[in-house]
Amino acid sequence: MRPLPDPAPLTRRAFLGQTLATGALTLLARPSTGEESMPSFELEEATIAGLQAAMQAGQLNAEYLAEQYLARIERLDRHGPSLNSVIELNPQALEIAQALDQERRAQGPRGPLHGIPLLLKDNIDTGDRMQTTAGSLALAGSLAHRDAFIVQKLRAAGALILGKTNLSEWANFRASHSTSGWSGRGGLTRNPYALDRNPCGSSSGSGVAASANLCAAAIGTETDGSIVCPATTNGIVGFKPTLGLLSRSGIIPIAHSQDTAGPMTRSVTDAALLLGVLAGPDPRDPATTSCPALPDYTASLDPAGLKGARLGVVRNSFGFSEAVDRLMEESLAALRHLGAELVDPLELPTLGKYDDSEMEVLLYEFKADLNAYLAGRPGVPVHSLAELIAFNEAHREQELSYFGQDLLVKAQAKGDLTSPDYLQALEKNHRLSRGEGIDALLSTHQLDALVAPTGGPAWLTDLINGDHYGGGCSTPPAVAGYPHITVPAGFVRGLPVGLSFFGGAWSEATLLRLAFAFEQGTRARRPPQFLPSASL
Repeated sequence: MRPLPDPAPLTRRAFLGQTLATGALTLLARPSTGEESMPSFELEEATIAGLQAAMQAGQLNAEYLAEQYLARIERLDRHGPSLNSVIELNPQALEIAQALDQERRAQGPRGPLHGIPLLLKDNIDTGDRMQTTAGSLALAGSLAHRDAFIVQKLRAAGALILGKTNLSEWANFRASHSTSGWSGRGGLTRNPYALDRNPCGSSSGSGVAASANLCAAAIGTETDGSIVCPATTNGIVGFKPTLGLLSRSGIIPIAHSQDTAGPMTRSVTDAALLLGVLAGPDPRDPATTSCPALPDYTASLDPAGLKGARLGVVRNSFGFSEAVDRLMEESLAALRHLGAELVDPLELPTLGKYDDSEMEVLLYEFKADLNAYLAGRPGVPVHSLAELIAFNEAHREQELSYFGQDLLVKAQAKGDLTSPDYLQALEKNHRLSRGEGIDALLSTHQLDALVAPTGGPAWLTDLINGDHYGGGCSTPPAVAGYPHITVPAGFVRGLPVGLSFFGGAWSEATLLRLAFAFEQGTRARRPPQFLPSASL
């Protein structure tokens, strides 16, 4: 059901009948003291399949689900722990839920997500009464004129778009020393495991909201690490698919050679289900024309799926944290116990050799892609990257108070996509990450996938010095455009850490099979407790 247009978007508190001025949410809400008791939540850790079965049995309906998740958002996101992960709620959520319930009664569910409440990152267009701003005040108040293609797919499957999530502004492509989870419009998102820790980004709000059970599942986007980092840091499953499996049309871009959306969920099963709904060719995105015939990804989910699998252990992605290395050794032992054959040690021979060329490509493509996006979206206050830079300077107190915009300035200085420097950097990226990198390891050692630590435990949020990223494995599959899934593997001092599986192009079904078997064999996920600080 498509909502009716309305030029007056509502914030979450206005939606719930309370007073809050339109615009940015509170910048830095007071953290919890840890003394509040967390009320029990009927839908905690609910799966999409479980919710769907309960609705089919008449035990629940979409309106009730929406009410329950909205109440939890108000309790935990705005008050209590003040997670600040949801930047805006859909003012028509209950109306749409009622219509979906009526449709179910009249003709049955329209698809596997009928009535399921989801949250979307605030760089994904929705042609309704919600804004799409990438967290920037430069786009505040403007509405997209139509849904992104993946949102069309979600609605066709019956999903209820409950709202938009906060993010690292402009998907963390604004400053070299930014603080993840902060945007000028949305303020700072907090990690639900330790409120003084960072949620990582740029899909910060999506990761936090899914982990904290503020929705059934969420959608994020990634250029390099923006799905898998907030997934590992917030103790959930994050899947970055092959470039071209999901359409990018209607998503505020960074770089077309690496951008993709993907599911952020509490289980591999829900990730597989969502991936199947989201995937498919879109005439507006040429990259999707090479998408192969889509399998039923849920059919890949086998608890014995690691038996006989050959996995390469990428040792030069280890070593940034002794505690993480110890946890990874336990994960590798679990993989062996579950039947996998580990080829260990291995090294990606080109790791770290294309960091500079990756940034060069992103700078060129950001200028070209953002200018094209803004030109195709009527009614926005800024119409180009140059105008965005000028807006930020004119609103320095609100937008540049914590960190600057040096990446925007560097991108603006670049030429067009015919530049020899750009073309050479792009060729280098693909050659080193694909043929001489991931593909070389997979073929030489006859591997099903590669495994590595996704990243380290969440760092303390630092608005003065910016992020303190330790290490991880997101860059090779991101630059190659290859799929990458992270699954909860355990905890370091109460902070979650994930194990990554990544492989060659279009290997989603294989990765889901491996990740599901690991998830079912380890059961490492634990819901967050919203503590003020991590245990030391």
